[in-house]
Amino acid sequence: MEYNLLGLDSPFLCNLHHILEATDDNTTGNKSNNGGPSRAYVRDARAMAATPADVKEYPNSYVFIVNMPGLKSGDIKVQVEDDNVLVISGERNREEEKEGVKYVRMERRIGKLMRKFALPENANTDKISAVCQDGVLTVTVEKLPPPEPKKPKTIQVQVA
Repeated sequence: MEYNLLGLDSPFLCNLHHILEATDDNTTGNKSNNGGPSRAYVRDARAMAATPADVKEYPNSYVFIVNMPGLKSGDIKVQVEDDNVLVISGERNREEEKEGVKYVRMERRIGKLMRKFALPENANTDKISAVCQDGVLTVTVEKLPPPEPKKPKTIQVQVA
């Protein structure tokens, strides 16, 4: 596309368009041929930017609410990476086209949905639950109990 015809000929916009539209002609499957980010990185970045989420903090838990339209609970993965990164992902595929039927307009998003959240230190990664209802995923991460305050240690003073 000719951006200078639209008055969008800045190097930043041209590079951004080139990165977003990068194709993977390399046999390694990870690097684009322009030395920029890999195709997988760009795909994940797009998925994270297009997946809305809310995060709430309660006295005993953190709750992550993520829109996952068109996905069944079996199509959604909830994982913890590196002991403190909550990863929520799924993929919505295009419906099978029936013979004689064509799209007039296609606006619903297809492809990968993903969000990553860095969990706080007091998140208990062993107590995570997830429920999906009406295309909305609710992930609850319980908090660890606060540490017991240290009691002062009394040292007996001896006579020399």
